[in-house]
Amino acid sequence: MILAMDASVHVKSPHQGRLIRVEVLSWTDEQGRSIAREVVRHPGAVVIVPQLGPDRVVLVKNYRIAIDEHLWELPAGTLEPNESPLDAATRELEEETGYRPGRIEPMGEFYTSPGFCDELIHMFVAHDLTFVGQRLEPHEQIEAHDFAWSDALAMIDDGQIKDGKTIAGLLMQSRRLEDATA
Repeated sequence: MILAMDASVHVKSPHQGRLIRVEVLSWTDEQGRSIAREVVRHPGAVVIVPQLGPDRVVLVKNYRIAIDEHLWELPAGTLEPNESPLDAATRELEEETGYRPGRIEPMGEFYTSPGFCDELIHMFVAHDLTFVGQRLEPHEQIEAHDFAWSDALAMIDDGQIKDGKTIAGLLMQSRRLEDATA
């Protein structure tokens, strides 16, 4: 059954934060059962694959408080109000890695966890990188490092990379690189 957001769905917002809003959607199904689902509303985000030459990629080591771990990730970030995904990708790449792209192109988009959240991530690949220096926010603990493609892919295989958007980005770009040389 497809649930259209119409008058039969009641929406309650028990939490509005700086970044996200939590809604409780409730409705009655065809059998008369009351159903309620919690949904996280997110403004959207970007993830960037920084291609440093033909065989290297830049990853960041980022502290994530939700899991109290440092993770190897591709640079990424949340869209600011009225900011385009392309502008956000360029901004986040420079802030987190210190690299400014000479060229940046879209690779696609995906939902991170549509079972409870509407966050849509826009994926980009950045080329012709020039180092200009990181511009971290005061609370950020991010280190940028470049890796050979083979090493980054091995980090997925051996569990060093656990972040879903990073796994998706590295595998998508790896496939694109293989297709370009085939």
